[in-house]
Amino acid sequence: MEINDNKFDDSMDKILAILEELRKLMKARNRLNGENIYDNQDLCVMLKLSKRSLQRLRSLGLLSYLQIGQKTFYLESDVMRYIQNQIDNRKNLNGNGNDGESP
Repeated sequence: MEINDNKFDDSMDKILAILEELRKLMKARNRLNGENIYDNQDLCVMLKLSKRSLQRLRSLGLLSYLQIGQKTFYLESDVMRYIQNQIDNRKNLNGNGNDGESP
């Protein structure tokens, strides 16, 4: 019985070491496939929005996201696309969206 306990403990130690290394890599780089990724806190600060507002944007399909476990991440390209869409929508609302044609 003691041998099995030691093997189990050794296996768990290896798994925990791998998980810790992955956690360090994710925290240090915050990159996925060469692209910056942001979490809710990052975006709240960057866009000056509440967590609830981010949730609303996700629910409405206005902001794409990734879910890894219980944590939500946003690709930089998706954030930039959302920002550009907001700029374009504002231009259209202000009457500048007539594609260069005179009224």
